[in-house]
Formats: sequence, structure tokens, C-alpha cells
Amino acid sequence: MRSPRRCSRNGCPRQAVATLTYVYNESTAVVGPLAAFAEPHTYDLCEPHARSLTAPRGWDVVRHEGEFEPPPPTTDDLVALAEAVREAARPAPAPRPPDPGQHHENPHQTGRRGHLRVIPPNH
Repeated sequence: MRSPRRCSRNGCPRQAVATLTYVYNESTAVVGPLAAFAEPHTYDLCEPHARSLTAPRGWDVVRHEGEFEPPPPTTDDLVALAEAVREAARPAPAPRPPDPGQHHENPHQTGRRGHLRVIPPNH
């Protein structure tokens, strides 16, 4: 599952809820709801940074007046979550008897599929 977009401000760990765009020929900074896609010349901001943004002298700031809402999960997020749940619910294959010629320190195995990993519970 993709992680949510984070605020572009250095060191800020918050989730982005707004997008900052500059209109250079009009000396204007525009702070609006989070854009559907991250673009190279825009900046994603958390709510505190979106509300407190100031522009250089001579510039205007146009700011969204409504509430900044976190974006809803995308279809990709929901599909990835469903696949992870489905994978975790699959029955484990029957364990093979240990080979007497090999030494096994850990009888539990970790399953891996793509970028997800299923870790068995501790017994």
C-alpha cells in the first residue's frame, strides 16, 4: 500500500492536505486542496503549514478558505490492502519434515510476496 503524501517542508512528518503552487508572472502563491497527483513544480503541505504560509514582499497569497481534508484512500490503496489480507488468510503449506542432514535454528519461516511480508505469530 502506498504511504500517504507527506508535507514538503523539511523535517515535517505530517500528512499533506494542501498543494502550494506559484504563479510567477502574477507574483502569486496559491494554496488549495491537495492535488490528485504530485507535480514537479508544486509543494504538498500539511494543514499548519498551509494555514501559516507567507509570501515574499510584493506577492499575494490566495488561500483555500474551506477545511483541508486528508485525501480518501485511492483504489490502488484499497486493492493493495485487499490483496494483503487475502495473502495473510491463505492457509500455510503443510510443513515438510526436517531433513536430518540439515540444522534448522528457526522452525518458523517468514513468507514474502512482493513488497509485503507475513510474519507468523510467536508460539
